[in-house]
Amino acid sequence: MIIQTKALKLIKIYSTICDKFEKDLKYSCERFSNNTKQDLTDQEIMTIYLFSVAEEQRFTVKQIHQFACDYLLSWFPNLGSYAGFSNRLNRLSEAFRNLTASLLEDYFPKDCYVNQSLLDSMPIIVCSGKRKEKVATDITDKGYCSTKSLYYYGVKLHALAFRRNNKIPFPEEIQIAPASVNDLTVFKEAWANKENRCFFGDKIYVNKDFFGDLENEKNSIMMTPIKGVKGECQENKNRDKAANDLFSTAVSRVRQPIESFFNWLIQKTDIQRASKVRSTKGLLVHLFGKIAATYINLTF
Repeated sequence: MIIQTKALKLIKIYSTICDKFEKDLKYSCERFSNNTKQDLTDQEIMTIYLFSVAEEQRFTVKQIHQFACDYLLSWFPNLGSYAGFSNRLNRLSEAFRNLTASLLEDYFPKDCYVNQSLLDSMPIIVCSGKRKEKVATDITDKGYCSTKSLYYYGVKLHALAFRRNNKIPFPEEIQIAPASVNDLTVFKEAWANKENRCFFGDKIYVNKDFFGDLENEKNSIMMTPIKGVKGECQENKNRDKAANDLFSTAVSRVRQPIESFFNWLIQKTDIQRASKVRSTKGLLVHLFGKIAATYINLTF
């Protein structure tokens, strides 16, 4: 049994999932076989996952299934075995992806600066770089995280988020790329068509030629901390140091909330650690299911 306040949240999550399932999610996991009607529905599986992550901080599939067995069996009597639950959950990877996009679209805050975007990425670690990669090799590879001084196998979670005043930014789009892919490459492929936008990023986005063309063609600019020029004489460095430091501090202060956004995700869902994942679909459920769990409370 669970307390009444959490029971009401469980009902609300289930109601939201059912509404969105009938609208479009069902097309992401439609079955064309004689076994289309299951005792435990896809809506119930998604509800169990989202509720367990959002309200109970159960982050692995085994923990989620065990919690459901202990406390939610009266709500979901056809829960079944852990193996069956895990297999059914992985089949819903695309439904979780579409649910995340739907939640971000439906509950867009009114206080966003729609002409100002913050950019950053976060490593999702499947295993250490010292080990051999065996899981989700079609979307993961080896990368290096400079902030952690760590080589790892996994993916990067890239976020383009609208700036908000004194609040965590709200993600406009989220992209997944192999760990070795450069952040600037992702920007060029996914977000270089944004018009009339002021982007705030870190030094990895420094590329005067590309962003000069972007400003001329799309009226969009990239603001980054000043990056030193290799081979520049010391006199020029000293002359421009004060102005460059002030500008870099101002840009860093504006883009700092995107780091808080990632820290918030980690704290709420432990999304950065994906060592328990055993398949590509499982990794996608881990990513988009955790993000959906953090934003499902917007429905309350």
